Amino acid sequence: MKRFNLILTSFGFALGLSTAAFAADDDWAPVAKALGRSGAQLPGGIYRVGLGRSDLKVTLDEVAIRPALALGSYLAFQKMGNEAMVMGDLVLLQEEVNPVMKKLVEGGIGITALHNHLLRSSPATMYMHFYGRGDPVKLAGALRAGLAESKTPLAAPAPAGSPPPPLDLDTAAIDQTLGAKGNVNSGVYAFSIPRAETIMEDGMPIPIGMGSGIAINFQPTGGGKAAITGDFVLIAQEVNPVLKTLREGGIEVTALHSHMLTEQPRLFFMHFWANDDAGKLARSLKAALNKVRLAKN
Repeated sequence: MKRFNLILTSFGFALGLSTAAFAADDDWAPVAKALGRSGAQLPGGIYRVGLGRSDLKVTLDEVAIRPALALGSYLAFQKMGNEAMVMGDLVLLQEEVNPVMKKLVEGGIGITALHNHLLRSSPATMYMHFYGRGDPVKLAGALRAGLAESKTPLAAPAPAGSPPPPLDLDTAAIDQTLGAKGNVNSGVYAFSIPRAETIMEDGMPIPIGMGSGIAINFQPTGGGKAAITGDFVLIAQEVNPVLKTLREGGIEVTALHSHMLTEQPRLFFMHFWANDDAGKLARSLKAALNKVRLAKN
C-alpha cells in the first residue's frame, strides 16, 4: 500500500503539475521548452504535463465542473531508446476539434480516439486521444502547434496565495470504502487505481501515469454530496458486469469506448457520472471495482 500511495501522491492526477526536479539521466527540459509548459517526472520514467481547461465554464446537471473533475488535458511522454512515445487526451470544444486534429496529423501525431466523456454538459466537450513516436522535442512541438489551435491555457498557473480550504468530504471514509488512498487536486478528490496486468502498446509497457489506471474523481457539491466522474479501464469480460453494477448503484454510464489502438490486453474505457451522497457513491464504486482485476496493494 505504501508504494501505491506514493504513486497516487506523485501523480497529482493530470492537472497543473509543474516541477524542475528531473532525473539527471533523463532530462525532459527540452520537451518542456518546446511545449511552453513544464510537467512532472512520475514513477516508471514518465514525464507528464497536465493542462486543465480553466478557460471553460462547463456545467452538468447544475454542477459547475472543476477542471480537475473532467476537464483535464494531459500529455505523457516515455523514453523508447533514442526516441520517445507520447500519449494523452485533449479536452476540446466542438469547434476546436478539426483545427487541432489538422495540426497534430501534420506533425506526425496519430489520433487514436475522439468521443464524449460526459452527457448533457454545456458547453459540450470532446476528448481527443493521441499517440506519437519519435524525437521527443519534435513531438512536443507538434503538440504545441495543435494546442495553439484551441484556447487551452499553456501558461503555468499562478501559485496559490494561501492553502486551499479543506474539501467538504469525509475523505478518510471514502478511502476506507474504496480500499485506496486519494489525492486532493484543485478542489477534487482523485484516485488512480492500477489494473493487475502490465498493459503493453507498441512493445512498451504503459504505466499508470500514461493513462492505464482507473480514474475516479469526487467533487463536493454540498451537504455530504459529491459529483463523481472518471473511467473504469476494463477487459472485455468485465464490461457488462461493471456496467450493470454501476447502474444498480445509481451511477450513470456516459460512454464506453477505446482510447488506444494496439494495446494488449485489449481495453475498454467506461465513463460515468452521478451527483449524490458521497458515501453511497463510494460504496457503489467499490462494488464495481470488485468486478475488476486490480493490482494487489
